[in-house]
Amino acid sequence: QVQLAESGGGLVQAGDSLRLSCAASGRAFSGYDMGWFRQAPGKEREFVVGISSSGGRSTYADSVKGRFTISRDNARNTVYLQMNSLKPEDTAVYYCAADLNVMTTIRTGADAYDYWGQGTQVTVSS
Repeated sequence: QVQLAESGGGLVQAGDSLRLSCAASGRAFSGYDMGWFRQAPGKEREFVVGISSSGGRSTYADSVKGRFTISRDNARNTVYLQMNSLKPEDTAVYYCAADLNVMTTIRTGADAYDYWGQGTQVTVSS
């Protein structure tokens, strides 16, 4: 069992930055990959970025490359999402998720992830 809790969302203006955090508890945090997904109203949940269990590898969606950065602190059982140069189209509920079946590549499909947080709202005004 893994419990995940996101924080750090809010209302910002276009061009601003936000940092999301996801605190994990339960199973050993360093043993699984983590991902961030987002879901905008009326749209399907989409992959944003993932990071390997050690933090040595990451994969980004094209839409956020160069603007978002994922990191993790295995000593603090926390994964972070630094979001810079935010755009109105980044508005969504952001979820962190845990993939316990670690593979050689970071998986991007939501079905691959076993545990999810409750989500945190990010709203970017123009």
